[in-house]
Amino acid sequence: MTVDRQLMMKELPETERPREKMLAKGAKALSNAELLAILLRTGTKNMPVNRLAEQLLVKYELSGLGSISPQELSQTAGIGLVKAVTVVAAIELGCRLSRKEPAERPVIRNPRDAADLMMPELRYQTKEHFVALLLSTKNHVIARAIISVGSLNASIVHPRELFREAISYSAASVVLVHNHPSGDPTPSREDIALTKQLVEAGTVLNISVLDHVIIGDGKYVSFKEKGII
Repeated sequence: MTVDRQLMMKELPETERPREKMLAKGAKALSNAELLAILLRTGTKNMPVNRLAEQLLVKYELSGLGSISPQELSQTAGIGLVKAVTVVAAIELGCRLSRKEPAERPVIRNPRDAADLMMPELRYQTKEHFVALLLSTKNHVIARAIISVGSLNASIVHPRELFREAISYSAASVVLVHNHPSGDPTPSREDIALTKQLVEAGTVLNISVLDHVIIGDGKYVSFKEKGII
C-alpha cells in the first residue's frame, strides 16, 4: 500500500527552494509566489509547494489574500486551516507595517489628505469599512478607529459608537471615511442621511464632523467638497 504524503520544501531541487534563495540573496530577490511558498511549507502529493503558491496567487491575487478569511482560504485543495491561518496572519502583519504611522502624526488639511491616508487600506476591501479619523485641535491624526464592518453594500453605524471612540481619545474633531467595494465612491441616500445624523450628534457633543470621505478604486468623494456638509 502506498502512503500519500505531501511534497516537502526540502524535496524540491535546490535551485527551486525559496528558503535557500532568501538566505543567499535576501527576501527582496524572491517573487510573491516564492514568499508565499515559504509560508505554506508543503504542497500536496501531486503538486509541489511552489506550484500551489502560484495557483493561489492566480485565484485570489495578492490583494485578494489580504481580505480573505482563514476559513475561506482553507477550502482550497492543499490548504488546511493551519496553513490558511499562517498566510492570513503574515499578510495582516505586512498590512499593519505598511500602515505604521511615522513618528510625526499625519495631518488632515483637506479631503485629499484623508483619502491618501486611507486609500491603501480600504480600496480593495470586499466589505464596507467605516473608519473615523480622530483629530487633535491642530488636525493631527490621534487614532484611526474602525467603527463598523458592514455587508457588501451597507455599513451600520451608531452615533454612540463613533463618539465613544472620539471621547475616549479626547478628539477635537473627526473625519469619517468608508469604502464602496464596488469601486464607485458616489454617495448613496443612506450615506447622506447617516452623515447628517452624525454631524448633528457631533454638534451636540461639541466634536465637529469635518468631512465624510468615500473611498472607491483609486478615487474618492468628499462630502465637504460636494457641499453636502
